[in-house]
Amino acid sequence: MTSLLLKERIVAIFRGYTGDQADASAEALIRGGVKLVEVTMNTDGARDILYRWRERFEGRAWIGAGTVLDVDMAKLAIESGAQYLISPNLDENVISYAGELGIDVWPGVLTPTEMVRAWKAGAKALKLFPLGALGPEYIREVRGPLSHIPILATGGVDLSNVDAYWQAGASAFGLGSKLVRADWIKAGEYDKLEEHARHWVRKVNGLSRS
Repeated sequence: MTSLLLKERIVAIFRGYTGDQADASAEALIRGGVKLVEVTMNTDGARDILYRWRERFEGRAWIGAGTVLDVDMAKLAIESGAQYLISPNLDENVISYAGELGIDVWPGVLTPTEMVRAWKAGAKALKLFPLGALGPEYIREVRGPLSHIPILATGGVDLSNVDAYWQAGASAFGLGSKLVRADWIKAGEYDKLEEHARHWVRKVNGLSRS
């Protein structure tokens, strides 16, 4: 999964969308080229969504669970079909538990100490979160001594600054509201959501290090 993450570079984050609205939105993003889709575990019916999307999008997208805070949540997510786990926090027990089952975990970290702890615990990539108030320069600074660790930049990334985050050393991007647009979803304008996803995919695939 981490190899796929580093190739595709985008994880779409679904939080709070349920039922037909969630299904249609995910379908639109996947048609637009998004290959990794995360359902947060604090979404109502998250386990049912994971199970349903694994079956519905088999071979077209890879479905992960987000906001996995502890081992109990990791167990529920994996039993529901999650193919990777993402957390806002670092819990080494989650990394160990999932790793024994062959499931990659991308935990949430912020400081260099947390980054090294997570890497030593077996994390394959790290979710640097939140970045909105810190910006791309923070990535550049921590990548200096920790250039061997892939970073999933989450929070504060949009189309206007994604190149700056990439140049600073981000390896991939976790995208919530900037990709999963609430206005179009509420209006049922899934064609706009699909085209928006396509634009993001083209943008991110075209990034290159200067």
